[in-house]
Amino acid sequence: MADSQADQCQSFAANHESEVHCYWVKVAYMIRPVLILALMTLLVGALQAAAADQAAPTFESDVAPIFETRCAQCHGAKQQVSGLRVDSRDALLRGGSRGAALEPGNSEASRLYQHVAGMAEPRMPFGGELSAPEIATLKRWIDSGADWATTAGEAPQEERLWWAFKQPVRWDPPEGAEHPVDAFLEHRRAEAGVSAAPRANPGALVRRAYLDLVGLMPPPDVVDKFAAAPSQEAFEELVEGLLNSPRYGERWGRHWLDAVRYADSSGYEHDYDQPHAWRYRDYVIRAFNEDKPYDRFVQEQLAGDEVEHPSSDSLIATGMMRVGPRVLFREKDNPQYRYNYLDDMIATTGRVFLGLTVDCARCHDHKFDQISQMDYYRTMAVFFPYVRYEFPLADPETIRQHEAATAAVEAKVEPLKQRMEKIQAPYRRMARERALEQFPEEIRTAVRTPEGERTEGQRLLAAQVRSIASGSFEDLVSEQDAEALAAVRAEIEELERELPDPLPTAMGIRDGDYRFAPDGLGDEPQPGKGDRQDFSGIEGTWLPVAGYRPPVARFMPNADYRTLGDVVEPGVIEALAGPGPFRPRSPAHRISSGRRLALAKWITSPENPLSARVMVNRVWMHHFGAGIVKTAGNFGAMGTQPSHPRLLDWLATEFVRSGWSLKAMHRLMMSSKAYQMAAAHDDDGATAADPENDLLWRYRHRRLEAEVIRDIILQAAGNLNFEAGGPGFFPPIPDEVLEGFPKGKWDMSKPGPENWRRSVFAYAKRGLRYPLFEVFDQPNMNVTCERRTTTTVPTQALTLLNNRFSLRQADAFAARLERLANNDRARIREAYRIALGRAPEEGELEANLGFLERQRGYHEGDAHAALVDLCSVILNLNEFVYAG
Repeated sequence: MADSQADQCQSFAANHESEVHCYWVKVAYMIRPVLILALMTLLVGALQAAAADQAAPTFESDVAPIFETRCAQCHGAKQQVSGLRVDSRDALLRGGSRGAALEPGNSEASRLYQHVAGMAEPRMPFGGELSAPEIATLKRWIDSGADWATTAGEAPQEERLWWAFKQPVRWDPPEGAEHPVDAFLEHRRAEAGVSAAPRANPGALVRRAYLDLVGLMPPPDVVDKFAAAPSQEAFEELVEGLLNSPRYGERWGRHWLDAVRYADSSGYEHDYDQPHAWRYRDYVIRAFNEDKPYDRFVQEQLAGDEVEHPSSDSLIATGMMRVGPRVLFREKDNPQYRYNYLDDMIATTGRVFLGLTVDCARCHDHKFDQISQMDYYRTMAVFFPYVRYEFPLADPETIRQHEAATAAVEAKVEPLKQRMEKIQAPYRRMARERALEQFPEEIRTAVRTPEGERTEGQRLLAAQVRSIASGSFEDLVSEQDAEALAAVRAEIEELERELPDPLPTAMGIRDGDYRFAPDGLGDEPQPGKGDRQDFSGIEGTWLPVAGYRPPVARFMPNADYRTLGDVVEPGVIEALAGPGPFRPRSPAHRISSGRRLALAKWITSPENPLSARVMVNRVWMHHFGAGIVKTAGNFGAMGTQPSHPRLLDWLATEFVRSGWSLKAMHRLMMSSKAYQMAAAHDDDGATAADPENDLLWRYRHRRLEAEVIRDIILQAAGNLNFEAGGPGFFPPIPDEVLEGFPKGKWDMSKPGPENWRRSVFAYAKRGLRYPLFEVFDQPNMNVTCERRTTTTVPTQALTLLNNRFSLRQADAFAARLERLANNDRARIREAYRIALGRAPEEGELEANLGFLERQRGYHEGDAHAALVDLCSVILNLNEFVYAG
């Protein structure tokens, strides 16, 4: 080998005139064995890869990814171009409009292979050709028999369902407690070795029940009466009285208004007033007071125009779909608004009634829950025919007479209006020409050219100065014509006095076709404000007539209204409802599609696994401070698991058995020992075992909502005005705040009783929240809120200490105490009984006496000013703004 190396080296050096390179030849001979081994390894690997290439691909690892990424968008559950689906073997064998797509064992005869391999037109997929390895994989899979086997031992569909998608089970309460709620809770506590707190003291229990059910403090005499005989029967009697109070609906209606994103204004940059929104608010309060069955309550809000035996209330209820944030104009000419409104309706419906984020599937299948993009668009098709409309609140005969009387007057007025127009016409033309002279020649020419003869450039120029058509002309009118116009106006005014008084009006939705809605706010064409859509070639009417066909909804693969896919039929979430048909029926009393009613009945069906669970969890949350599912608006995979799943299921089935009665749920929960437990209870062992109190071993302290804090301040002062219903009042807002938000309406109410109504009746403006409400965490009114956040920030204490409202009510509270008692000790006792629902302890009494003495010195002997300071302190106590 050495000789051979030397020979090679010498030869190499002779050819290259250098012996340096001989070094590399030596290296080559040294690594030759390594190179041979590496080549052999590569060869074996290649042979193994070739053998693997010849092995039949498996469906799950090789074929399914191709179908999912390259084919399913057009041929999956969302849409089926040419009627073809690729998500099951049977679907491929059945094929689409061109026939069977799969011939197992014969790729050349399979349409699936022919189209992806370019052997037949159209070549698939449209989004880009498959790679050569992908095509080869499909060929070998088909030739090997097109086996569709998946992973061995895969769980059945029912077992793969998320817990909330399964039917609630009517579990038997465990033994060991008389009350079913306590039985479930005690069983879990026993497993964890945790004991429950004792019963709360009578005063705390009465205060808790009042704040929970009516959002007010109990009168001192009610506390005294219960404390004298605090039996279970007496407590249940107390609860029954509160449930029958009109204040109950005001309290629990506020919770519902949070959930449905209620406001009196439209939001966005203009924040227009919605003058009839308050009627929906009052409907909600009435429904709670009447204990309207929850299934009917849901059906009226989604389809109050389609339910059997509709009423003014059921029509008003559909205002739920109107009180969300809206731009309120140009919906016909800018479809993006329409689709955004539909998305808001879908999101609200999903979260409020089902506890699901259905709107997350607008652009793609839900990332976490079993909600497909097609589910979203099927739901959109349910709402797609809706139109906004206003309707009179009167019986049919009154409406007929009103319309007839109005038409008679308008028939007399119309000729007078035409006479006015004839007089004004030449002056309008003169004003227009005068205004036009201010523009360059090319614009003047464009405007004067007949519309049908304008070039594209002239059309753009004319559009830019369209507004001059409404230029002022009054200064051009001759004296004679001005007198004639004045005389005609006087005649019109005289006739219009004969018009009947307007009927009360409400807002709602019904089926129709939004493309033919009469022009409303902002629908007039304006330069740069959106293109006018041409619907002249489409048959349809705004409100439906005989033979009505709902406008069709289309699938939008990328959530872009400019890229529409196949027509989508109305439906619901398939994982919840199954693949069966969704069959809406037109109601007998009105021309309508019946789609929303079909959706509402599906939501309120006892077979729907979510509706009852979601609502009883919400009731539990408001009574116990946290839901059994803490994410009350999300029962999906990104929400929390239930802390007591069997209790939740039992409550859900009991809710349905009770006839969907919310008051029955209040009675049930509040009669339990769990509700009546003390909140002021320390147990180191329980704290270590269950620091979050998920096992409910003591009652939770909770900060009161902003509206309740304001109401009980007014109540303590003796100023709370219980006038209910009607348009909202406008609480005072500092001028500097108003100046920073000039849009929309804020008509300050008169100081005094008009401004001291319950907070639920305050005007709810999206773009300008009342500062006291905002600082105490009133939620964003643009989206549904199931549970308010609770923050603790310095501005809360500063607001209660320095806000004009708080100071004025503290003064009134002091005056009330002076009327009730004639000495400091008695006044302090009354203050505590009124504001805190209990008498002061001896140490508290002495501390407050000392405070009054110091403040009298500070105020130079002014006893009233000192008492005002004490009242202000009491209204700022943690105990005052917390329930427990």
